[in-house]
Amino acid sequence: MKKIVVVGSSNVDTTLHVKDFPKPGETINALDITSAGGGKGANQAIAAAKGGSDTNFINRVGEDSDGRFILSQLKSYGVDTTYVQTTSGKNTGHAYINLNEAGQNNIIIDHGANYELSIEDIDAAEDLISESDAVITQFETPLDVAIEAFKLAKKHAVVTILNPAPAIENIPNELLKLTDLITPNETEAGVITGIEISDETSLKEASDKLHGLGIENVVITNGAKGSYLSTKKVEKMVPAFKVEAVDTTGAGDTFLGFLASQLETDFSNIEEAAIFASRASSIAVSRLGAQPSIPTFNEVKEAMGKNNG
Repeated sequence: MKKIVVVGSSNVDTTLHVKDFPKPGETINALDITSAGGGKGANQAIAAAKGGSDTNFINRVGEDSDGRFILSQLKSYGVDTTYVQTTSGKNTGHAYINLNEAGQNNIIIDHGANYELSIEDIDAAEDLISESDAVITQFETPLDVAIEAFKLAKKHAVVTILNPAPAIENIPNELLKLTDLITPNETEAGVITGIEISDETSLKEASDKLHGLGIENVVITNGAKGSYLSTKKVEKMVPAFKVEAVDTTGAGDTFLGFLASQLETDFSNIEEAAIFASRASSIAVSRLGAQPSIPTFNEVKEAMGKNNG
């Protein structure tokens, strides 16, 4: 069983279900309002756990009912919360999501306690990190925390996976040099590289530029089109599984969590892992909510069997 450590964010997601997104200055009615657990870090941790990994999460929540809810959700999905700390005087992170009838969304985040995660919190988890197969992080917690987590990972020869979301233009070189695998979506890849993603040629150009920044392994997710893999041994597009999308919230996190749970530490099976992760993501987008939509390993395995049958 893979042992994965996720360093990142947790949020409570409040979703406004709308016919379509409002135009500037326009007032519209919500069709429904729902709440669920979210946050890129928490989503990825749950996906990795559901993918069959022994998963630990390093995070901070607020001293409030939302924090208690997040802890309860993580535990119910099999994520170890030993290193999830409660922060006095801070609210738990919250995401406000508009979800239209086509299944597309836009999101505004109040980081709350997520931004209280510290280098000291990471250092306290060094033994945990040293025993893991991979460490995953994103950009919904402080950058210095991500750098420290990857420093400790590399110190102990542990694989590092960076999900550069939300995208920033100038990722610190120190973090890039510590990254074994980067997993942006097409928008994030465009922000980082300055290359507009429009086809497979531009995906290759963006991947090459990321390699030029010192990252050996690249996976760019491209929504319903699939994911582009670029390593020393593999350079190809893995098509997505065609489904009717209901809610794309957390689809990329589901992909990454399942990818990490299946990936060998030498990346030798990256294509097979990406196909499995793509199938997991296709199931997730056919359901509502970020965390509630994440399938189990057996669900994905069964769906793969149907596709191969």
